[in-house]
Amino acid sequence: MSEITILSEKPLTMSELKEKLAKIEKRDKELTFRANKTKEYLANFTVKEKGISALKKKIEELNIPRIKERHIVKLIDVMPKDLDSLKMILSGESLTLKEEDYQKLLEALQG
Repeated sequence: MSEITILSEKPLTMSELKEKLAKIEKRDKELTFRANKTKEYLANFTVKEKGISALKKKIEELNIPRIKERHIVKLIDVMPKDLDSLKMILSGESLTLKEEDYQKLLEALQG
């Protein structure tokens, strides 16, 4: 059995994944079983599609220490509406932020 080598790894928002699947479907004319299941899931749960890259850039420009791209992607997918939800989403990570950093993140996500 051959080995699979991962060349690069980049977190994607659900909207970005939906776009990539559309391109693959257009190119290959048909998706695999798993890709179709993923497409169905994304159709039901993807909320925001426009302005994702601008929002991602806006959060990156906040220059909050220890916030990685995977955290940003998770926040964009869930789009928390209040401080408690934001803290809950990030509580699963080994990440500690100042209260003002949480506020900056929340303002960026809402605005």
